Amino acid sequence: MNRPIEPSLPSEPAEFDRYLIDDVPGGRFMVHRDVYRDPELFELELRHIFESSWVFLAHETQIPEPHDYLNTYIAQQPVLISRDGNGNLGAFLNVCPHKSALVCQNESGNKKFHVCPYHGWTFNSAGENILIKDQPQGSYGDNFQQQDHNLQRLAHLENYRGFLFGTLNPNVEPLIDYLDGIRLFLDMIIDQSAEGAEVIPGRSYYTFDANWKMQLENCVDAYHLTSTHPSFMSITASRASGGSEFRNIDIANFVNPDTAAGNYTFRNGHNAIWIDGNPEVKPLYAVYDQLVERVGKTMADLMMKTVNFTVFPNLQFSVNACIQMRVMRPLQVDKTEMRSFCIGPKGESKQLRKQRIHQFEDFFNPTGLATPDDSRVYESCQSGLAARGAAKTNQGHERGITNVIQGGDDYARELGIEPVTSSSGGSELQDETVFHASYREWLKRIKKGVADDGENSHGA
Repeated sequence: MNRPIEPSLPSEPAEFDRYLIDDVPGGRFMVHRDVYRDPELFELELRHIFESSWVFLAHETQIPEPHDYLNTYIAQQPVLISRDGNGNLGAFLNVCPHKSALVCQNESGNKKFHVCPYHGWTFNSAGENILIKDQPQGSYGDNFQQQDHNLQRLAHLENYRGFLFGTLNPNVEPLIDYLDGIRLFLDMIIDQSAEGAEVIPGRSYYTFDANWKMQLENCVDAYHLTSTHPSFMSITASRASGGSEFRNIDIANFVNPDTAAGNYTFRNGHNAIWIDGNPEVKPLYAVYDQLVERVGKTMADLMMKTVNFTVFPNLQFSVNACIQMRVMRPLQVDKTEMRSFCIGPKGESKQLRKQRIHQFEDFFNPTGLATPDDSRVYESCQSGLAARGAAKTNQGHERGITNVIQGGDDYARELGIEPVTSSSGGSELQDETVFHASYREWLKRIKKGVADDGENSHGA
């Protein structure tokens, strides 16, 4: 494990400012290397970033029927999502109140009842305790009888048009407000069909030995594509020249000065990048005219672009030829689990669905042409973070710093969004200022969490 250079964490919230040099007017935005390698900072992240606000849990199409269930996590907290007999959704800590064993052992399925494997306590699909084994013979006292024996519900579970978000914190802003301007990009996915979006059956889970923020950045990092994925570039060039009828995203567009591109950051750490490209390779292109009629030309044209975006802190989408949904789960300061799913519009024809899945497998699968490259460079970065002689701050967040503007640009106004920052131009800019929102939110939450911890300890 990489160890921090600094001897210990700061004791006061303001002292955490040392982890981020945020001076865009002065041409500086630098992140301390300990942000990626300090195990004590990592523990603060779990508590004050993942457990303190909204995180993505699942899509409703993964649990469509009464008594369907799915096991997932809020960082390292096990969560059970299930539908009761009436089809109502609930989200609970997957922890038996008796001795804390995981009540539900399988990843997903359909069950009316979940039985704890340790002592046989039984819970229905609404999370209610319906049996305490041998309770009459247990000589329990009044204290036990008065306790709540049901599964513990999350503080909040909300559904944004099929996307399920949960939180352990009862004092959070409504999800619709939390999502801010990134809602437009979720809508862009959902509205590709009048029936909405669905998770296509099948998923890939894999891990890489590096900090979770490597993936946080990489999804919206256009700068790495031509150097990290040369094999894919060669293959797409061969296909374009007649080497194959199969087509996918063309990375060459990302460095073509005539190709328009841009990015936006939003409140709460969300961000998005967009780039024009070759829309004819998209399965959705076949229904472009119908899209214009149903959602309007502005939204239909956005659907034809390559768009990557982050719903901070754990949900990301890569929308190029097909749509990948990524869910990040931090395991250790230098170990991350990724859950990868293919998303598609409901009601899509069999031919277009086949094309979509083929493109997904070609680029995004752990055995595809992109994911292994990315995972390897994350691990390379994590190894480099062990260099004690290196400067304390990285230089990887200043590309585009003289181009970024506060507020929205012309295209943002056309889309009807109000970003915190905008940056646009030719695609060769490959702007890194899109990372800034996530690190500002990271620092804000860490400082607030440490301040709250201090107040609670004094109050105690």
